[in-house]
Amino acid sequence: MKPKLFLFLALGTGLMHAAPTAPERLGAAAEAFKEVMGIPDKSIPQQLINKAQCVVIVPNLKEGAFVFGGKYGKGFVSCRNADGVGWSAPGSIRIEGGSVGFQIGGEEIDVFMLIMNKKGMDRLLSTKFTLGADAQATAGPVGRSTQAETDAAMTAEILTWSRSRGLFGGIALNGATLREDSDWNKELYGREIKNREIVSGKVPAPASAAPLLMELNRFSSRK
Repeated sequence: MKPKLFLFLALGTGLMHAAPTAPERLGAAAEAFKEVMGIPDKSIPQQLINKAQCVVIVPNLKEGAFVFGGKYGKGFVSCRNADGVGWSAPGSIRIEGGSVGFQIGGEEIDVFMLIMNKKGMDRLLSTKFTLGADAQATAGPVGRSTQAETDAAMTAEILTWSRSRGLFGGIALNGATLREDSDWNKELYGREIKNREIVSGKVPAPASAAPLLMELNRFSSRK
């Protein structure tokens, strides 16, 4: 075997073995959301969270950038319960492709998405969809945005942000494909289960999801 090929395979195998588990990544998602929302002037605007149907959080995308198959990152989606109070158990998703911040060896970034309406929610819960092709993703406003910016954002289907090296801002993730991750769903729920069923509000959340749901409920309950 050629030395370069052997080195690549060894690196890929080592990283796969070191990959975090679903419960570990749930903790990372909770911490990322808490940190972003902890700076009011530079966070996701509260009025947008209050209007959102679902929240997607994908922490530490750099780790996934080396996994075979082009998996750039894994994260979670939680949607509002039918009564509008509280958030559903989290379903697992993965992002593939895209050109903004997803280069191998690039910076470690956290990605946040707000799904603003039922149409966007249906796309998210389909087998897979591509931002910019199947659904338009718009860079979200930050902090105390002007009323015009916020009003425009509320008409969007999907709003996206990223955080890297402490810098937080809206980005357009055109070209990135999202799909559910059946392996992590099975790890979290002990059986084959689809995201559509998980976020229906009828599936109990695993204990490892408690920190993430606490943060979502804490910030979305503000008046």
